[in-house]
Amino acid sequence: VQLQAFGGGLVQTGGSLRLSCAASGLTFSNYAVGWFRQAPGKGREFVAAIIWSGLRTSYADSVKGRFTISKNNANNTAYLQMNSLKPEDTALYYCALKARTSGDYDYWGQGTEVTVSS
Repeated sequence: VQLQAFGGGLVQTGGSLRLSCAASGLTFSNYAVGWFRQAPGKGREFVAAIIWSGLRTSYADSVKGRFTISKNNANNTAYLQMNSLKPEDTALYYCALKARTSGDYDYWGQGTEVTVSS
């Protein structure tokens, strides 16, 4: 199984980025996807999640209304559209997959860095 997150970069406050999470080696449609982030000197925190079918999503309060998670089971890719970015969104962003029968995330990507300048 391979899981790769990409699309991070440097953006100004108020800007947008779209992160992608590409999976291979498994049946992507059987997995929920979660996005997490870890800012410098802080612990990892939940950002957003989408269930295996793509029909239900959840968000951290800090990103609700600004970020949108989606998944395309046809091309084994999940996305995190991030709008109205703030300096406090600066972090290393990870995607993770959870099987329908799992209680926790089974696979983690390597992370992509997002820096929001003020």
